[in-house]
Amino acid sequence: MITAGRPATLDDVARAAGVSRSTASRVIAGTGFASPVARERVRTAADRLGYVPNTAARALVRGGGVRLLVAVAGTSPAVLDDSYVDQVVSAAARVCAPHGLGVTVQWLPLDAPGLLTRLTADRAVAGLVLVNTTSALLDLVPLRLRGRAVSIGIGSATVPSVDIDNAGGTGSLVRHLYAGGRRRIAMVTGPRWLACADRSVQAYRRLLGDAGLPTREVVGDFSAARGRAAAREVLRRWPDTDAIVGISDATALGVISQLRADSVRVPDDVAVTGFDDIPLASATALTTASHPVRRIATAAATMVLEQRPKPDRTLFPSAPVLRESA
Repeated sequence: MITAGRPATLDDVARAAGVSRSTASRVIAGTGFASPVARERVRTAADRLGYVPNTAARALVRGGGVRLLVAVAGTSPAVLDDSYVDQVVSAAARVCAPHGLGVTVQWLPLDAPGLLTRLTADRAVAGLVLVNTTSALLDLVPLRLRGRAVSIGIGSATVPSVDIDNAGGTGSLVRHLYAGGRRRIAMVTGPRWLACADRSVQAYRRLLGDAGLPTREVVGDFSAARGRAAAREVLRRWPDTDAIVGISDATALGVISQLRADSVRVPDDVAVTGFDDIPLASATALTTASHPVRRIATAAATMVLEQRPKPDRTLFPSAPVLRESA
């Protein structure tokens, strides 16, 4: 059923015609196989519903290329195993499928950013979404993809960005810890090379500085293994720590695992927070902050399809999710 005032979508057309979305997409685009009966049903449904195709997306497909490239920077190919990347690719595929575009994902080694140049030289690449973006990668986006490239992370004058307001989310958690009486608050940060993660660190530093409290930072990498090692380092360097802010939920869960192994009570002795609100956070009563990864990735892929003419920066809000760990 179509809500009054809402334009008809390809899904609406497919449903009304009794065909799959991919069949409706082929008929609307005039490409690929569809039976005469299916074609007639789709055209009739589109006319009846007043469906108007996304002409910008159609122009993107006709202009060359058959797939969207999701390029993920990282220190090793293990970065592709992260559920974050799974969500980005899945959301991008949902956006691209109705327009006949496929999605591929590629690891970009930090020590070989030039790989992006070789990948985007392939004319089958119709658009680009960068993940874990660095300044070096932004500089390598080719001219032909300007307007068809979006970064999830930092952006530039020529590549717009969309990301989470991790500074706001982290700030809300630090304020929650302070309001609860915590005064010796440590943070397990993200890797130093990842510029977008620095927003969380800067928020932590700013709030502790405003409160006249010293910072206590240990570098992490978003993993539970590093979280466990970081917990040991925090308590070795600052045994009186009464709270630890994790850069991610995986980090925080690693911290909690090590604290409990060392007979440190959570949250009685040390409160712990994460970031992302992954499903396991709820199951483990982890206090964290929301991170709508799929919405962010959907926005990024949509920006590529719409070929937005002006660079911009979009930050999705992050809200605290308070549970028992802090």
